[in-house]
Amino acid sequence: MQETMRATSAGRARRRPRTFGVDRVCAHADCDTKLSRYNSATHCFTHAPAKFRRLRGEFTSEYLTRQS
Repeated sequence: MQETMRATSAGRARRRPRTFGVDRVCAHADCDTKLSRYNSATHCFTHAPAKFRRLRGEFTSEYLTRQS
C-alpha cells in the first residue's frame, strides 16, 4: 500500500498559447511590419481596419442634434 500522493506541477497543467504561423507580415500593400506568431490579425496596428465599440443605452437629445 502506498502512503504518498503524487501530482504534476502547476506549470505543466497549462496549455500552450495558440499560434498563427511564423514569418507573417502585414497584409497592407506597402507595409513590411512583421506580425507576432500569437497575433491572429492580418494587419499591423497602423493598418488595421477601424473598430467601433457598440453603444448601449439611449441617445441624449444633445447628441442627436449634433449628429444631424
